[in-house]
Amino acid sequence: MSFFRRRTFPEDIDTDDELNDAVDPELRLRTVRTAASTLAESIRTEQRVERRKTMRKKGSRFFRRGTEKRRTDTAESGAPAAHIPGVRRNIYVNYALPLDEVDNNGDPIVRYVRNKVRTSKYTVITFIPKNLYEQFRRVANLYFLALVIVQVFSIFGAPSPQTSALPLIFILTVTAIKDAIEDYRRAVLDEEVNNSAATKLGNWRNVNQPKDPRSWFEKLLGLNPPGKVTRGVRKLREREAGEGMEFVLSKGGEERVSMGLYGAGRKLDDIQSVDEHSYPPQESKPPVAAWAGGSGSLDAYQQSIHARSSIGVVDYNKRVTGLARWERTLWKKLEVGDIVLLRENEQVPADIVVLSTSDPDNMCYLETKNLDGETNLKPRKSVKATASIASEEDIERTSFILDSEPPHANLYLYHAILRYKDASSGEQKQESVTINELLLRGCTLRNTTWVIGLVVFTGADSKIMLNGGETPSKRSKIEKETNFNVVVNFVILILMCVTSGIISGYLDAKSNTSAREYEQGADPTSSFVLNGIITFVSCLIAFQNIVPISLYISIEIVKTIQAFFISQDIDMYYKPFDAACTPKTWNISDDLGQIEYIFSDKTGTLTQNVMEFQKCSVNGVTYGEGVTEAQRGAAMREGQVNALDPEEQDIQLHLLKQRMLDKMAQTFKNRYAQPDHLTLISPKLADDLADRSSPQRQHLIEFFRALAICHSVLSERPDANREPFRLEYKAESPDEAALVAAARDVGFPFVHRAKDSINIEVMGQPERYIPLQLLEFNSTRKRMSVIVRNPQGQLVLYCKGADSVIYERLAPDHDPELKAATARDMEAFANGGLRTLCIAYRYLTEQEYMEWVGKYEAATNAINDRDEEIDKANELVEHSLTILGATALEDKLQEGVPEAIETLHKAGIKLWILTGDKVQTAIEIGFSCNLLKNDMEIMILSADSHEATRLQIEGGLNKIASVLGPPSMDRNKRGFVPGAQAAFAVVIDGDTLRHALNPDLKQLFLTLSTQCETVVCCRVSPAQKAMVVNLVKEGRNAMTLSIGDGANDVAMIQEANIGCGLLGHEGSQAAMSADYAFGQFRFLTKLLLVHGRWSYQRVADMHANFFYKNVIWTFAMFWFMIFNSFDATYLYQYTFILLYNLAFTSLPVIALGAFDQDINAKAALAFPQLYVRGIRGLEYTRLKFWMYMLDGLYQSAVVFFIPYLIWTLDIAVSWNGKTIESLADFGTTVSVAAIIAANTYVGINTHYWTVITWVIVVGSSVIMLVWIAIYSAFESIDFVDEVVVLFGEVTFWAAVLLSVVIALGPRFLVKFFKSTYMPLDKDIVREMWVLGDLKDRLGIKHRRERKKGKLEQTPIFHQPHCRSESEISQHEEDYSTPPIPRTPVTDGSPRPTAPLMAGESPRPDKLEEGVYINRGSPTPSVRAQLSASPLSHRLSYYSVSGIPAPSPLPEPNRYHAYTRDSTRTSAYQTEPPMSAVSHSSQYEMRVRTPSEQQWTGYPPQFQEPIHTPMETEDSYATAYDGYEEGEVTPSAAHPQHQQEESWRSSTYSYSGPHAL
Repeated sequence: MSFFRRRTFPEDIDTDDELNDAVDPELRLRTVRTAASTLAESIRTEQRVERRKTMRKKGSRFFRRGTEKRRTDTAESGAPAAHIPGVRRNIYVNYALPLDEVDNNGDPIVRYVRNKVRTSKYTVITFIPKNLYEQFRRVANLYFLALVIVQVFSIFGAPSPQTSALPLIFILTVTAIKDAIEDYRRAVLDEEVNNSAATKLGNWRNVNQPKDPRSWFEKLLGLNPPGKVTRGVRKLREREAGEGMEFVLSKGGEERVSMGLYGAGRKLDDIQSVDEHSYPPQESKPPVAAWAGGSGSLDAYQQSIHARSSIGVVDYNKRVTGLARWERTLWKKLEVGDIVLLRENEQVPADIVVLSTSDPDNMCYLETKNLDGETNLKPRKSVKATASIASEEDIERTSFILDSEPPHANLYLYHAILRYKDASSGEQKQESVTINELLLRGCTLRNTTWVIGLVVFTGADSKIMLNGGETPSKRSKIEKETNFNVVVNFVILILMCVTSGIISGYLDAKSNTSAREYEQGADPTSSFVLNGIITFVSCLIAFQNIVPISLYISIEIVKTIQAFFISQDIDMYYKPFDAACTPKTWNISDDLGQIEYIFSDKTGTLTQNVMEFQKCSVNGVTYGEGVTEAQRGAAMREGQVNALDPEEQDIQLHLLKQRMLDKMAQTFKNRYAQPDHLTLISPKLADDLADRSSPQRQHLIEFFRALAICHSVLSERPDANREPFRLEYKAESPDEAALVAAARDVGFPFVHRAKDSINIEVMGQPERYIPLQLLEFNSTRKRMSVIVRNPQGQLVLYCKGADSVIYERLAPDHDPELKAATARDMEAFANGGLRTLCIAYRYLTEQEYMEWVGKYEAATNAINDRDEEIDKANELVEHSLTILGATALEDKLQEGVPEAIETLHKAGIKLWILTGDKVQTAIEIGFSCNLLKNDMEIMILSADSHEATRLQIEGGLNKIASVLGPPSMDRNKRGFVPGAQAAFAVVIDGDTLRHALNPDLKQLFLTLSTQCETVVCCRVSPAQKAMVVNLVKEGRNAMTLSIGDGANDVAMIQEANIGCGLLGHEGSQAAMSADYAFGQFRFLTKLLLVHGRWSYQRVADMHANFFYKNVIWTFAMFWFMIFNSFDATYLYQYTFILLYNLAFTSLPVIALGAFDQDINAKAALAFPQLYVRGIRGLEYTRLKFWMYMLDGLYQSAVVFFIPYLIWTLDIAVSWNGKTIESLADFGTTVSVAAIIAANTYVGINTHYWTVITWVIVVGSSVIMLVWIAIYSAFESIDFVDEVVVLFGEVTFWAAVLLSVVIALGPRFLVKFFKSTYMPLDKDIVREMWVLGDLKDRLGIKHRRERKKGKLEQTPIFHQPHCRSESEISQHEEDYSTPPIPRTPVTDGSPRPTAPLMAGESPRPDKLEEGVYINRGSPTPSVRAQLSASPLSHRLSYYSVSGIPAPSPLPEPNRYHAYTRDSTRTSAYQTEPPMSAVSHSSQYEMRVRTPSEQQWTGYPPQFQEPIHTPMETEDSYATAYDGYEEGEVTPSAAHPQHQQEESWRSSTYSYSGPHAL
């Protein structure tokens, strides 16, 4: 029955022959390792997907109907999407609305949202109810509210109902104020955006809006009548008028100057541009100067009105009033259907369809930095039918309808239809409008003088806002867990109260007891049942402290202090933006210590979006001496640190660059060169260009000529008068700009592009080429080509693209050796983390070109499958190519990114990249930042159907299971250990991810991805980013953090448990919506590993101690109930109950939560593996909660029954004859014991004792004793002379002391046993810090050493060959100078931040084997290293006379000094490299001098004879090469190696000016 066999769908067919021998036929999924193979596989995968699409289209007619429904490429062709929820909107321009779309008053029925946006959570009206709702989501607050209500009734015996309400009112008020401050900051930013200036067409009727858009309330009060200029708009216009804005009005060829702000009948040329960076605008410039350059003025290419014929939607025969005029308004005043004018450098105020631009080709260019962090320009074009609009009158002459799709969140898809009546023929026409004609809100107009647009989506309907969503209310994980603990305590409280009520009612029901005689009138009612109920409620009031309201007050205080500390951390201060880390959500700081997954954007977050041309291959010869981030990371992992010392590398590159520039200057004159921007450093290139006899010279000329011609870059002269030869390039991608800039600096500048010419220079000689065709780059073609006519009249096609694409199109008789050599070079470039492009060319004949042009024009005019027809036409000419060479670009990472990622991985945190970039770009960045490594098995998922996605995911799961076994869900195994097992990574594109996130596949995808070290998601939309974050957060119950810098990252930032936004030069939507905003990705390391870990540890300990201290207090009172018939009599004096959580015990716990540090910040960064306890949630578990509760229960029994037993033995008599027998005497004794025990218990759990801790812990108990003395001085019924009675009797002190010792003894013994025999990793590190030499290894001076006198400890007397602090201070530089930008160091050490350069605090997350030198107190060993460095001062320190005079001396460079040690031992096998410092008082002189060979290639000033200071034993111990005692010294075994390595160890450093 073959008819019923499974049908093979075309998409399941794979014709790639390479799969046959490289892929397991059962798994059907290829895994790759190296960067080159990963890139090649990604390209092959995309090509397979394209082939499948083509095969489906060519499938049998029997299945065609089904396959057509699965087409997903409608977006590019302009076809409408399959289904977008919502109602399409019709926008009418000078067109009467149909009757079915207007109401009885003639106003449109459909109303659109305002352009005013709000990212804040509250408004003035909703703040109180919404904030109260947020606060009463806490179960405890509801409980406290119920208690307050109950205490109002006097029958329950509450001493002071009014006082009992104060704590709840206080916490509600404090929390509300905190929330208001947080939200006010968001509201201020919203107001700034909403009040930005825009230009719209005024005195013109927008028929899409009602004549009177006011609400009934405004109409009732007569507010804002139609046509009235609001106060905000009036202020804007007055301010701009006051700035002296003058306009030259052009009316009928007659010019006159108008001082007015708004004139009638003006042209576009009349309006002053408002630059967003210099607002308010400066004085207006002459119109010619303002409009010259770029695309020229309107008058330069438009005919006069009388000579025009009707074009498109403009009907020049239509009579108009001429009253329409451009007017300034605010963003929030714009409405759907408004016509707006955008000028260069202005931001787009709403989603706008481009009607017309200043460009002759109807193009405009958009910078989407605020949207996605990218600075490259995106081209947009105007709708063809409206392209002739050039003035207000033209707009009045138009008439059309825009049938637009409803608003949706997809940033890359838009479809609308513009319908109009052709004025010349009278027939109805329509034109498709796609995303290429849409400008999105938040983008910036660049390189375009003006744009006229139609507003289609405003405010909340704009794509940027739809991707953002509402600002969420985030609560920390511990806060959520607290609700469970509160419920547990509430259940315990109910049991206590029920027990008390039942027993009290039972005893009250007994007759003939002593109560009848001694407690007459004590019962509230005559019914023992009612009395039992009243006792139950009274016990609720008496025992209410077991559910601590003060906990929430204290948490708010603690988290505010923690937020302050984070904001004041100078290591997270970014000087270029003058910005510190800004916590915007204060109540989730403890979540920073539990992050398991980080989701990061790529562009602007990991990278600077700056490309550098590093290397190239021409005719099989490689040029370029630079070293990439990926090469450094690979060398670091392989242990080849010395080979890539960045200090030496910089010096060498500088010398090579100077040599190259000198050679080129001798060879030819390059007027346009910018030596500072030259990144392709290769003296060999200059030599080959200078050698006229070398055949390589012509190959180089052809190669760089191709780079100067084959592009779509725009050139401009920023200051043509002062710097006529300074060119700046604006490109659609930074890659193109980098290629053209590199050609310029090497001697092949692209000068100017006109409609009929491309002007370049070749080694000083001008050349002009005539552009004929530009075949654009897209993700499918992966190449671009240009066809030009060269000065000799020949037709040349230049092509650049991916190597696999170019190689498929090479000539059959191409030189095989050149192909192989270039392929090897490109593979080496790719494995080094560089982006590669292959450059090729071919000559065309006139006949071939003419035949091809006809086919190409037919394809461009095709109605159906236009894109496919164009691709087919391109294939006809892009063949028989000849290789010119290959380029290699480096996408510059942000400072410290590879080191930060390495440290986060060591901490057990997984990092995912979610980017909108293409697959190859993301892979290159993954290898550059060492996120993807060559030892990983990388799986590329790319499918175009649901079933194909399932097969690939299952193949990946099978692959991982065959190596690692089944996945583990054990909570205690969370937090991966790098290198512990085989590593896998997944790269997935947006289309495949869309299928993978379907309900039936997302669990499979989650299982696959969470078993990988990293996941790279490419071509994903903002909504998909949020879905991925939600999938991991909810599916794995994992703590997630999202970080980004653009508006397209807002959705995932809000979705994650923690959202971090990077600040940008032009502000950042991401930073506005984030919980934490800071300047650089690398700051994430300290935010998580130090502040996050501390906050989590502190809050966890604080919670447990809070519940403990309330249990010990409450249960002591409960034990007393046994002896008073359970009638809810208070054991303690009432002021003690009030002050217990307010003054006596709250401050120690707050100090614990705010200031405690189990280990130092530098130790936390040196041992990032300690962070894994937070990932596994081991610091705050329910077991810990129950243990503290049981400990409190035990201690409550001790502090009650020890005094009780002492009191039962005999009644003590005070020194004044007064007996200790009253309830106040006994209750005060119990309360004093409980309070001292609780405070001391907190002290035992404190790790970091400072002056503040001592004062608070000891002072809280002292305050309690002082209060007894103070309150005893006042007359009262139940507290008479207690200070006299108790303090003078040894029984009281003995009872208190004995109770405290017995209560705390078990806790102390358990803590001692665990830390001694079962220590945690942090206990070992802490012991190394306190008792070992960890401080010495991290370069931190001991407290005792810092306190020693300076004069007596002067090194000149005790260590005669070391420099003192005063000597170093004489030569310190100005530390306010910014750091020199550099690439990260090769060994993974963190690169110094601006505050680090000032000597405050290093980031030893990847410390070298060495000692960090604090600015004010360099250690002797380091002084010796400094003096041994060839880049530091060459001074003799054998005597006092050798000390230099106190005058500032120039210094070539100053660096942090680190030394290296080859031995690494620790519990983690990754102990921070350190070198022990000997404290011996004996010193031995050793002199080391670098060999002459090491100075080869250094500047002459560095090669002079020097004095090398003799080393003390301390300094030599720091600088030696790591051999143990008893071993053969390197000098004996390898003298040359020892000499070289020792010298390098002494001089290893960072770049830039540093304080020592």
